[in-house]
Amino acid sequence: MKQSESENAEPDMNNEGEEKTESVAAPADPSVQAEADLKAAKAEAAEWQDRFLRKAAELENFRKRTDKEKVDSLMLARGSLLIEFLPVADACERALHSMENGENDTSELEQYREGVELLYKQLLDTLNRTGVVPIESVGKPFDPHLHEALSRKEDPNYEADTVIQELRRGYRFKDRLLRPAQVIVAVKPEEQSEES
Repeated sequence: MKQSESENAEPDMNNEGEEKTESVAAPADPSVQAEADLKAAKAEAAEWQDRFLRKAAELENFRKRTDKEKVDSLMLARGSLLIEFLPVADACERALHSMENGENDTSELEQYREGVELLYKQLLDTLNRTGVVPIESVGKPFDPHLHEALSRKEDPNYEADTVIQELRRGYRFKDRLLRPAQVIVAVKPEEQSEES
């Protein structure tokens, strides 16, 4: 079989022995090329601007989230510290109540009562300045989010599910519950509930 001349023909070589390649024809009009380059540059700039705006938004969201987490952790730390002060307030309150019920009102006992009362007021003022406020419970409807019912008691003077006695005061810290109030809740007396 005879090979065709085109198959046998060796590729054109220049004088250094490299193959000749066809040169890509440059566009006839340089303004068309410049316009195409400008479009490509504008598209790339728009893409980078979009990336920048997205990263800036992510950074802002991160900053807001870390600020919120910092505030939350600070509130939690303050709350756990303030819980430690509440038994002192309870002790002052119990001491004041026990002195009110005392039968022998000597001048020494009165001075002691005044001292404890002053200490209790100072402690409550300090707690109030930090954002701790007592929960008012007696005479209010029972709220399981604010109160811890230790018992129920029949009392015709109160409506059902009303707090009739506070055994331990509850406190809030800013908008959070620091400690629920321990209370006794009223129920309807038996004879009224049977008539209903």
